[in-house]
Amino acid sequence: MIEHLHIITTGGTIDKIYFDDKSDYQIGAPQIGDTLKAMNVGFTFSVDAMMRKDSLHISDEDRARIRESVEASDARHVLITHGTDTMADTALHLQGLPGKTIVMTGSLVPARFRDSDAVFNIGCAVGAVQALPEGVWIVMNGRVWPPGQVRKNRQENRFEPA
Repeated sequence: MIEHLHIITTGGTIDKIYFDDKSDYQIGAPQIGDTLKAMNVGFTFSVDAMMRKDSLHISDEDRARIRESVEASDARHVLITHGTDTMADTALHLQGLPGKTIVMTGSLVPARFRDSDAVFNIGCAVGAVQALPEGVWIVMNGRVWPPGQVRKNRQENRFEPA
């Protein structure tokens, strides 16, 4: 059972704010804290807004910072929101951290949009981080994958086995 969930946000579509019909956007404030408060979750959580980047702009140095943050966390359960394009790459960089269950999720539609998949993916990720053994996992579209066994299908706009 989860007592405290450490959440690290890195940006990505889940936190995007669009301004016009030409798809001009910014990465806004993390939405996950507000989502969990609205759902009245039965555990404590903290949100570490580490960066506000599209995942295509996340570098290996950024991945090292994310890993350091997970390593330094006292929490056993860590949920990371991340852009979908390079989520699997970051997951591979997080492998091998003992005593941690790390779940990565995001959304294919911004959380601020009415028909977003964000709330569903967050809910699945919260359930998964409590039920899975230690290690790194990707939770998207109602499925759970270990790193290296999943890819984003841009044409179908979903995650699928690699």
